[in-house]
Amino acid sequence: MNRRFIPQTILITGALLLSACSSSPEEDELALVNQGPQMLYEKAKENMENGNFNAAATTLSALDSRYPFGPLSHQVQLDLIYSYYKTRNTDQALATIDRFLRLNPNHADIDYAHYMRGLVNMDADSNLFQDFVGIDRADRDPSKAREAFKDFRQLIEKYPDSKYAADAQKRMLFIKDRLAKYELAIARYYMKRQAYVAAANRGQYVLEYFPDSPHLKEALELMVECYDQLKLPELKAHVLQTLKLNFPDSPYAS
Repeated sequence: MNRRFIPQTILITGALLLSACSSSPEEDELALVNQGPQMLYEKAKENMENGNFNAAATTLSALDSRYPFGPLSHQVQLDLIYSYYKTRNTDQALATIDRFLRLNPNHADIDYAHYMRGLVNMDADSNLFQDFVGIDRADRDPSKAREAFKDFRQLIEKYPDSKYAADAQKRMLFIKDRLAKYELAIARYYMKRQAYVAAANRGQYVLEYFPDSPHLKEALELMVECYDQLKLPELKAHVLQTLKLNFPDSPYAS
């Protein structure tokens, strides 16, 4: 036996084994879909139950693409929305929600889709790292918070009896607090630069749009200081009267 050919044989055999084991992403997806819709869905549900939402989203996305009008299509889309939400895939989650709302306006779970849109936008507004280390960045862009507020308000207005309405209401209060803090953070920025008119306008915005916010007292105090700096005694007196009436313990009210 010629021993020179033994290593080459081993290499050839190994290469064949590797080629048999490896496959492209397209082949992996095809193999996944070929399992059939029911088996695919069971696999996705198992992944969701185990907390493996990335794998669930991959399977559900393949199922949604290959069987868009099957008997499981609506539930697949709803589970896909939740999986995207859990993996913080904001763009895909919103796109899937908007498609579901557009194509299924009378679906029994349409309120859930609206609720999930609010959750996705609210989650996109948060910063997990800053929250973890206790950093308060009230001055960060509030556009997603505003979107979430609009989503929850739409849910409550359209479906007041929805089982998600009560939680949506609580989340709206939290978002109001977030938006009021943003306005006051910007107001303080303006005050440091002696832009008192702009600062007072931010305080006035809090009074008008977030009157039930816990930051109402701070907004009134800020406006008193601004009007004092602007030499506007009548406006200052009016705000002081409101401040004394609602917050008699304020140092500005003495």
